[in-house]
Amino acid sequence: MPSPITVLAVDDRAVFLRATRELIAAAPGFRQVGEAASGSEALELAADLHPDLVLLDMRMPGMDGIETARRLLASDPQTLVVLVSLDEIPPAPFASLRKQDLSTRALRQVWDAHGRQTPAHNGAGAER
Repeated sequence: MPSPITVLAVDDRAVFLRATRELIAAAPGFRQVGEAASGSEALELAADLHPDLVLLDMRMPGMDGIETARRLLASDPQTLVVLVSLDEIPPAPFASLRKQDLSTRALRQVWDAHGRQTPAHNGAGAER
């Protein structure tokens, strides 16, 4: 049985973190490994948890989602970073979803669309 796709959720709003937690729990093949309320917290957690996928709010106080995404990818290019926002997301070199479109199906589609395969193994300290 393949390992689940590990997910780190990042948003400064608790309501979105709760909704994301419920969504990931309902998504077959995905497992949430952490959540962060800021870009800097996301960078720290990602360094420890090595998630396969980061759902990242585009608009946060302090370090915004685009800068956080750049830093996440610089430290681990294998991570799929997906920017999420209530507003339209401007074209960027990152995957994106509107928050209102986020569903178990959309989660699977964005994972599949970006050439990702289900990881053979993952987790903190795992080889990729």
